[in-house]
Amino acid sequence: MTFDSFLHKIDTIKTIIPQGVDAQALMVPTQRRPYLYVEDFLEYHPKRSAVMMLLYPHAGEVCLLLIERASYKGVHSGQVAFPGGKYEESDRNLEHTALRETYEEVGICSRDIQVIKPFTSVYVPPSNFIVQPYLGIIHHTPELILSHNEVANVIALPINKLFDDQLIQQVTMTTSYANQIAVPVYLYQGYTIWGATAMMISELKESLKQIL
Repeated sequence: MTFDSFLHKIDTIKTIIPQGVDAQALMVPTQRRPYLYVEDFLEYHPKRSAVMMLLYPHAGEVCLLLIERASYKGVHSGQVAFPGGKYEESDRNLEHTALRETYEEVGICSRDIQVIKPFTSVYVPPSNFIVQPYLGIIHHTPELILSHNEVANVIALPINKLFDDQLIQQVTMTTSYANQIAVPVYLYQGYTIWGATAMMISELKESLKQIL
């Protein structure tokens, strides 16, 4: 699908119903499923954060912007993620958080991003965060300015690739909740996309199936 043809579907995308936890669950191992429902963890007073699932034109295609996090002393060091971060008291709301963090991490101004809609939030056990994803679109290929303290690289994932089941593989890894388990991941150009980011991508994919 070309970017121009995708633009004609934006109004329809605004009306689709996100597929929720059932779609997210397609990209989690059995051991992760007890942690799927955000409401079950509110008693732990989780921190709030937001990310931007940003669509943009790249080489004539509709691509999803992902980042490879820089290495640091933390549970998410080096992982593939969406631009985003922690809610700050100065933020008007979580949408503002996602826009602010996108600017800080990859240099895309909030005025250039059309926020389409929120998707289903995800609870992240290792860091005790609830992450709110937003779907957004930018109508031109941006000149990215990376915050190298936070971002090591940027990945352009064509949304057409999401519908290729060969992108999904089972990888054995140790997580915060189990040792040496089979985890469903997206493998793309040498990058392993798993955890909360894979869950969000899965919901986006299953939701877009309604119209694409």
